[in-house]
Amino acid sequence: MTRKQVQALVSATFALGIIVADQAIKVAVKTGMYLHQSIKVTDWFYILFTENNGMAFGMEVFSKWFLTSFRIAAVTFLAWFICRNIQKGIGWGYLVCLTLIFAGAAGNIFDCLFYGMIFNNPPAPLVAEFVPWGTGYGQFMLGRVVDMFYFPLVEWNWPASLPYIGGDHFIFFSPIFNFADACISCGVAMLLIFYNQKMF
Repeated sequence: MTRKQVQALVSATFALGIIVADQAIKVAVKTGMYLHQSIKVTDWFYILFTENNGMAFGMEVFSKWFLTSFRIAAVTFLAWFICRNIQKGIGWGYLVCLTLIFAGAAGNIFDCLFYGMIFNNPPAPLVAEFVPWGTGYGQFMLGRVVDMFYFPLVEWNWPASLPYIGGDHFIFFSPIFNFADACISCGVAMLLIFYNQKMF
């Protein structure tokens, strides 16, 4: 096999592994925990089952149809970009970064496209179950993304004397995310640190 063929095979296998791992975690959480249930692992790490209609880390911007369509377009572009760079002779590190971002985005797309079609949405403390195709809680492209990793590393209350935020409770780090989000973030971070000249 040529170097290009090896890179294509490794990238595809790596991406598939990330997507399978991401979906396995999500399905285990969704079918094993009820919505907003929390499992304490340590004082600074919880498995907290949440769902969101938006982007990474639970952000909700724009409509669901727009976000899902944007994800599909972004993943399609990334697949083309990876293939193009493999043909041009991409380095292994750069390929890993791009594959992490691609696979993470693809993992979250799966939730958006299909979870509404294949899962029900029972009230707590019942857990979700697989249902016959098309009889779930939502339509095609309107599924909710499953998040579960929560790291409240440090917490404090702001002094009451401070303007605007006085007395408020602050948590660092408060976003709840999933394995796919983590892959995207790691891929982007490595691109910015090691390959910023390729990006700008």
